[in-house]
Amino acid sequence: MLSLGTSLTNRNAAAVLRDAAARVAQGEAQVDCSALGQVDSSAVAVMLALHRDASARGQALAFVGVPQQLAALASLYGVDTLLALSPQNARNAASPAGQAAAEPAAASLEPAALHRH
Repeated sequence: MLSLGTSLTNRNAAAVLRDAAARVAQGEAQVDCSALGQVDSSAVAVMLALHRDASARGQALAFVGVPQQLAALASLYGVDTLLALSPQNARNAASPAGQAAAEPAAASLEPAALHRH
């Protein structure tokens, strides 16, 4: 499984994309986002580029362990459904009912909360 590391921002997006795209080209099908503690809109751009590359190869790509802040950014830009994100809390849910209960929390995140430091 491909890991995106602990930080994915404008400062390192090009390098992360280059390395991750090479792994996707080799057939990697899952991207682990669980360690990402620092993200900005560049993270969403990297995820979209990886998704596009995989789709061009006829390959499905799964983003797992997506932190709430990154999921909220993807939702804000309207690409969360396209990327089929699997949030961190859904990964730990024991049942589909637990997953459904976790979704409203991410959906109710206010965009203003994304700018707090």
